[in-house]
Amino acid sequence: MSITQLARPFFLQRLRSIDRYAAEAEAVQREALARILRKAGHTQYISNLGGLGAHADYETFAAHVPLNDYETLKADIDRMRHGEKDVLWTGRVKWFAKSSGTTNDKSKFIPVSPQGLKDTHYRGGADAVALYLRDNPKSRLMDGRALILGGSHQANYNLRHSLVGDLSAILIENINPLVNCLRVPSKRTALLADFEEKRDRIAREAIGRNVTNLSGVPSWMMSVLKRVLEVSGKSHIAEVWPNLEVFFHGGIAFTPYRELYKQLIPNEGMHYMETYNASEGFFGLQDDSADKAMLLMLDYGVFYEFIPLEDVGKDEPRVLPLWAVETGRNYAMVITTTSGLWRYQIGDAVKFTSRDPYKFVITGRTKSFINAFGEELIVDNAEHGLHEACKQTGAVVRDYTAAPVFMDQNGKCRHQWVVEFETPPADIPAFARILDDALQHINSDYEAKRFKDITLQPLELIPGRKGVFEAWLKSRGKLGGQHKVPRLSNNRNIIEEVIKLNNE
Repeated sequence: MSITQLARPFFLQRLRSIDRYAAEAEAVQREALARILRKAGHTQYISNLGGLGAHADYETFAAHVPLNDYETLKADIDRMRHGEKDVLWTGRVKWFAKSSGTTNDKSKFIPVSPQGLKDTHYRGGADAVALYLRDNPKSRLMDGRALILGGSHQANYNLRHSLVGDLSAILIENINPLVNCLRVPSKRTALLADFEEKRDRIAREAIGRNVTNLSGVPSWMMSVLKRVLEVSGKSHIAEVWPNLEVFFHGGIAFTPYRELYKQLIPNEGMHYMETYNASEGFFGLQDDSADKAMLLMLDYGVFYEFIPLEDVGKDEPRVLPLWAVETGRNYAMVITTTSGLWRYQIGDAVKFTSRDPYKFVITGRTKSFINAFGEELIVDNAEHGLHEACKQTGAVVRDYTAAPVFMDQNGKCRHQWVVEFETPPADIPAFARILDDALQHINSDYEAKRFKDITLQPLELIPGRKGVFEAWLKSRGKLGGQHKVPRLSNNRNIIEEVIKLNNE
């Protein structure tokens, strides 16, 4: 009997709990909040609010705990980083996931408690396997190796055993040693800080292994797979790993990469499963390969609330529990976690496609949009527009960013895109026209602003040279790990830097 067959019953027994999501979502979420409050009752944060009591319900919680973002919790997080215990979460937190910064800081440092690792991040990984095995009864997933990409970590204020780094590095550092028997590369290679050296070493360590599954951010995994082909001399990944069957991906939208992966991995039985695993927590899993929406994971160490997108930034926004949301509307996600994030606005926007069970798609970042002229263009619009342009032209997009041109020397306004193609279209202007038309079809506000070219002119598309976005990330010290290119910006700071590199 294979390892996968032996392990399958252990994973599938978890599905009974996941099946509760469909009929008992409110009860499951209220239970999750109750567990968090019971364990955090004596923290300084809760005590300073007058204490909520171990049996406080959601309504009491919402009335007493304010909305937060990184700036409002930063001072408390810094106390935790200096070794103080019982601040935002019980005990001393020694791990901090480093992620992209705020207006005032280069980086954010998200606390990751031992309980958060166990009941959120690792449970999410195990559930991804459980859901995959349910839908693929002939899988041999665990009879080979998992190629898992990781970032790096470094000392935190020189405190003993306290580290900061990419979430992926934290997960690799703390994972059960038995799992290392089923993964590549070596721990030493996985935690290297130099991505270019890491990419080469991963390729050389993994080529001779029976890799059956991949996990990582699509853009960085793509870079590794191309190095694998260079080192091996093969023409596609199926020649290197004939038993490869699934890519667990997350971090950025997969749409621009889908066709490129099909070219790299022409296995007929190849599967792709999206995960929503952020520095702040593990939130969603794609449970149906035919449906791009993800299942919201309700019984982890996370309690969810949602702000209608039109209320974001208001002094008194509406804040809704999960059971009050509607399908088809955009919401900003708010989380409370077993790592000490209290009513924390994560910055992601989602739209629910179903309430039975609760399934959603990520529609972008609450700060990643273009609304310079009232067009309210979000990342989800951009992804769909690019998909249509690629479908009609045969192009494949590797990376992109876009921003407004507020007024040029001729007094014209438009959106400007820098797009790096893996497979460029034969006609760049035609690609731009299709993209512009698709955005008008998808977004009525954009269509209104484009009407007769009165407010907005047709978008401008600048082809990016090969590797320009990697060069931009490298210039910011963000090559590899969980770092990604911001897709849409309401100012020109990022796009100007990219254009400058593109012209060099």
